[in-house]
Amino acid sequence: MSREALRERRRERGTRGREEGRFAEALAAAWLMLKGYQILGFRLKTPQGEIDLLARKGKTLAVVEVKRRSSVEIALQSILPQQRERLLKAAATLASRRKALRQLDLRLDLIALAPGRLPRHVHNIFNDLGASKG
Repeated sequence: MSREALRERRRERGTRGREEGRFAEALAAAWLMLKGYQILGFRLKTPQGEIDLLARKGKTLAVVEVKRRSSVEIALQSILPQQRERLLKAAATLASRRKALRQLDLRLDLIALAPGRLPRHVHNIFNDLGASKG
């Protein structure tokens, strides 16, 4: 296979991955809205990194990481502890820019997606006692 063909194949995989990621985030947002959350933003960029979804429910501001994998179990395992600091700093940056968000309780959540399965919403993903709420 030529170098050009390999480059084209990589480019197509990247495009497909971005499209699948956007679809997964839209599905996660719809799931959260069905559960009473207000979606405040998608793919929010900060100097510390990107937040997949920012959602609010009552006095809780949820920074939501969306993971789509071949199984829900693999999606749940794919979140890394080092992401915690990055996500917390990114959320703090966003909150500092929006006065209305400063008073809310910050929580880091995960929406795990897999083909043929309902989304799984895990609250407090970095808390050993984090509650899964379906």
